[in-house]
This record gives sequence, structure tokens and C-alpha cells, in this order.
Amino acid sequence: MKTPIFNAKAVTEHIVLWLKNYAEEAGVKGFVIGISGGIDSAVTSTLCAMTGLPTLCIEMPIHQAPSQVSRGQEQLNFLKNNFKNTHTALADLTETFDLFQKAVPQENASTETLRLTLANTRARLRMTTLYYFAGINHSLVVGTGNKIEDFGVGFFTKYGDGGVDLSPIADLLKSEVRALGVHLNVPSSIVQAKPTDGLFGDDRSDEDQLGANYDELEKAMYNKDQGLTSSDLTGRDKEVFDIYERLNRINQHKINPIPVCIIPEKLKK
Repeated sequence: MKTPIFNAKAVTEHIVLWLKNYAEEAGVKGFVIGISGGIDSAVTSTLCAMTGLPTLCIEMPIHQAPSQVSRGQEQLNFLKNNFKNTHTALADLTETFDLFQKAVPQENASTETLRLTLANTRARLRMTTLYYFAGINHSLVVGTGNKIEDFGVGFFTKYGDGGVDLSPIADLLKSEVRALGVHLNVPSSIVQAKPTDGLFGDDRSDEDQLGANYDELEKAMYNKDQGLTSSDLTGRDKEVFDIYERLNRINQHKINPIPVCIIPEKLKK
């Protein structure tokens, strides 16, 4: 796999202009984005701030690991120190999440199923919160998913972090997002941190959940796009390719648009 040339300056300018034009055409005031302490939300929030439009960054902790909270705070301080159009808000959803758990039955679900379902519930509570803030501020909810997550392995929650109005970095690989982070002077602690979805209240990484890191998954995506199959590969390349193919297959319901049952006209008459 060849390392592509990446023009971070040109890509930055393109995304910032795209964001600004989209907001102006939609007739909204600005943007709302959730801050997690990860590179994707850090880069996306910085790009939004660079438009000059009001950018509201929301912290939404739910039994959050201290390291994630501190990185999120570092990003918020970076934004406030560099962009006067940036504002912040805190919506601590821990109590809301705990109340939800008490309100729904849990005894009929396996431990693993319950764990994953509650993790997705966290993401959906955050989506609802972002749309609340977007509504009262006449703004758009901005997604932070990258290309591998959104179109490769489907590593996001449907109607959670996948529930957004627009996705400025969804055509960028994780390595390209990191390159943008360096270019934008995002705090190094965020650029260098192991990616995590922060949905389990601990420090488990995306790699722990996926079984491969993003650089490996990018290579698998490249191999797939080149028409290679599992039988063409060996060793770790084959192992990660199989992981990528499996996740891509089982998450098509998230990657593809919602299917619509088309009714033949003759049946309507």
C-alpha cells in the first residue's frame, strides 16, 4: 500500500468553505458538536470554528473515564483560546443514563447483549442532547465519523453518533484526520491518544473492540478496493482483511441508506 500525498492545508480550506456554504444555504446560525476528547471531534470542532460561525461544543459525560474528560477539556480550552466564535456547554448525562437503566427491563438479556445495548443507549442519549442544543440555537449537528468508521467497518451507533445533519470528515481516513489534527495544532495529547468511543465508562480502545488498529484497517480497505480477496493475503494482512470484511458485511444496515419498500403502482390502483 503506497502512502498517499496529503495536502492538509488544501483539505482544510475545502472543508471550512464547504461547512460555511452549507450552513448559509441551510439558513442556520452555526454548528453544534459533541466533544469527546478524541481526534475526530477535535479536528471537526476546529474546522467548524474556522468558519467564523457560532460553534457550540458540548461535553456529555456518562460515567466517563478521567483521561477522556481531561482531553476533552484540553480541546475546549484550545478552541476558546483561538476562536472567539466558539462556546461551550456541559450536559452531564450520567444521572439520565442511570435513570434509564432503572426504567427498562434487563433480566432477559445476556450480559454481552446488555452491555452493547447500553453502550449504544449512551450514544443515542448524546444524539438527543445535541439536537436539543441545535434546536434552541438554530444550528446544525455536525458528525465526527471518518471514512473507515462510516463506510468501512460501520463502527458507529445508528441514530447515535450516526444521527447528524452533515459529515465534514467522512471522506477522510483516520490517518488523514490525524494529519489534519497536526496541521490545525490540535493538542498533541489528543492526536497521540488511542482512539476510543468512550461508551463503556473505561479506557478500552477502538482497537480492543475491532481487533485491529485504524492503520491496519485502512490497508484492508485499500486491498479490498484493489480487488484483492482473503486468499491473496497471508499473515496479519489476511487476519485484518477478514476482520474488515466481516464488519463491513454485518454493518451494511448502518452503512447503507434505510431501505424503502417500493410499492408497484399497479398495487395502489
